[in-house]
Amino acid sequence: MLSRVADNLYWMSRYLERAEHTARVMGVHWNLALENDQRSNTRRWARVLACLSNEARPPGNAFSLAQAYALRQINDGVAAARENARQVREQISSEMWEEINRLFHESKRFGAPEFLGARSYDMVSTVVQSSHLFQGITDSTMTHGEGWQFIQAGRYMERIQAVAALIESHFSEFFSEEAEPGVGVSHMEWLGLLRSCTAFESYCKVYTAELRPERVAEFLLLNAEFPHSVRFGVDSLRRSLEAIHQGAARRDTDRLAKLAGRLTASLSYTPLEEIMDNLREFTSGIRRLCNQIHHGIYQVYISYSLDAAVEA
Repeated sequence: MLSRVADNLYWMSRYLERAEHTARVMGVHWNLALENDQRSNTRRWARVLACLSNEARPPGNAFSLAQAYALRQINDGVAAARENARQVREQISSEMWEEINRLFHESKRFGAPEFLGARSYDMVSTVVQSSHLFQGITDSTMTHGEGWQFIQAGRYMERIQAVAALIESHFSEFFSEEAEPGVGVSHMEWLGLLRSCTAFESYCKVYTAELRPERVAEFLLLNAEFPHSVRFGVDSLRRSLEAIHQGAARRDTDRLAKLAGRLTASLSYTPLEEIMDNLREFTSGIRRLCNQIHHGIYQVYISYSLDAAVEA
């Protein structure tokens, strides 16, 4: 496969996953805002902005900043995913192109000044539903070869980092020595975290509806069967990288395989008690390893040198 094609497929998937995650988190917290007082909502929107942007909160109204940032990121993500898909239309199915093109025009319509604000919730619902539909169409209409594996790698690379950032931001505020008294036991806050990861019903099937922070962390980080857990994403990413390696028959993938193995081992063999004692460091380590794997993918498959290609 051409490196250009691999790059487009990888980023098409990452951008769409990013837009879907942002839309889902915003939709969940818009609903939660109806249940809380102004002080709680101010704190919530500051946290949402921090976990979506990975930056310190700038001065200003937290809700306005979070909403503006999220809507911009959704529109930019959908547009970038569609542009990457346009570059490789011969590699994807016509059904995939039709769905991502439809989402692009829908998001532009909802982002128009006359719709912005009043129809923002409709926009995030459309993005979430269309993203899920696109993933299903992709799995149903595309050959599960090397190109499909790059799509999976992009999806799970983005998902792992997004969920890890969400967990890190939430637990830093509600499960730490600096947490305000009484805040850590708020049912609604833990419910919001689970719903932000589409995990509430699945969590209840495993642990019942009692929302205990340690169990929430265990489910979102270590559950091997839930599609939005970090462990599931890491396992899926590793399998995709292994399949790409077998198909490409490249020789310079040892470091990439070792990084993926370290990531898998950290989630498979680190005791929950040790994770909870150093949760921020643990999630930061996951995100750091993901970034190293991302750079490894580029070095091996996308921006490799001509000499490396000849040797392979």
